[in-house]
Amino acid sequence: MAQKIRIIGVPMDLGASRRGVDMGPSALRVAGLQARIKQLGHQVEDIGNISVKQPEEMSYGEKRAKYLAEIADACKDLAAMIEKSLEESMLPVVLGGDHSIAAGTLSGVAAHFKKKDRKIGLIWLDAHGDINTPESSPSGNVHGMPLAAAMGYGAAELVELQGFKPKVEPQNISLVGIRDLDSQEKKLAKKAGVHVFTMRDIDERGMREVMSDALKYAMDDTDGISVSLDMDFVDPSDAPGVGTPVRGGVTYREAHLAMEMIADTEAMVSLEVVEINPVIDEHNRTALLGVELVLSGLGKKIL
Repeated sequence: MAQKIRIIGVPMDLGASRRGVDMGPSALRVAGLQARIKQLGHQVEDIGNISVKQPEEMSYGEKRAKYLAEIADACKDLAAMIEKSLEESMLPVVLGGDHSIAAGTLSGVAAHFKKKDRKIGLIWLDAHGDINTPESSPSGNVHGMPLAAAMGYGAAELVELQGFKPKVEPQNISLVGIRDLDSQEKKLAKKAGVHVFTMRDIDERGMREVMSDALKYAMDDTDGISVSLDMDFVDPSDAPGVGTPVRGGVTYREAHLAMEMIADTEAMVSLEVVEINPVIDEHNRTALLGVELVLSGLGKKIL
């Protein structure tokens, strides 16, 4: 089904300790994202990048949540742009940047649906849970906090974006590919009741069964699903250029199957691709794979 798609870049690297993911949007564009989406028959417009401050310009502020005010500002701008895109019947495809931008994406999508008294579900494809709060974070890096914020935990600047919380009910959140959780994240995940599918689940049950369950939870009594794809979801052998690589991730084909199954539901209302770091990549491999996975999520089929 042909869709109208709006590409929004967010060159954010304030949420991470390693520099370079601010170049992720450029890497995805260089990999031919817009032209490739057009080839699928969709209408596409790329509205460029949201402006994000450079870390060189300022001090990081509070050690427990570095650059929080600046990240929240960018997320607010992103949320407004997402909301506007959905109002104009366009599917937002957000290019990160580090994962802190998810707070903005989810706020915009949730706000749009809240106006119609509807709810969204969330598929979170990631090696990490990103469910730290300023109190629990070992590093103070905000890219480890956006999912907690979406559930209503953590810094008010992110939790209260668009004036309401939570953005997504925990029972409608599915995390897939998880293999690195801090001890406090484990506790919060259990307490909140999100559905966590670890690499062991994928090893034992296979990606098809795991994604089938993950989608069922995300779609239960909701009116659309947001998809957040951290490229470290994929094993570093296929996606070496990521912000925080963790060995033992999903294979090339498993990643495609996950995105293809998302496309089959026709329920996706936003997609973001984050944490591509061209500085440590090999010949833009990770961004090229990112583009392929976006295409699978937008309905590209083998046959």
